[in-house]
Amino acid sequence: MYAIFKALGHQFKAAKGDTLRLPLMEAEAGTKVTFGEVLLTSDGTTVKAGTPLVANAAVEAEVIAQKKGDKIYVFKFKRRKNYRRKTGHRQKYTEVRITDVRGG
Repeated sequence: MYAIFKALGHQFKAAKGDTLRLPLMEAEAGTKVTFGEVLLTSDGTTVKAGTPLVANAAVEAEVIAQKKGDKIYVFKFKRRKNYRRKTGHRQKYTEVRITDVRGG
């Protein structure tokens, strides 16, 4: 069984036991979170699509950790002007493990 749910401005596909990288959430490691905005569920034979949400459906997850992604380097320069800037950025994210997918 899998579900497509909406969280933090993005849509994710989740099945039980999956590990997902979500944008940074205000949650401690080990806490349980529930996502109630389920757009679609499927159990392998039938598909339930919501208009816009599936009634009584939810995705439950456990927060594993708050982490930082790989460093992305940004390099700017202007030719013949001796102007060079090199900066880096590491995006923060929340890693969650899906514990249960409830269909409507």
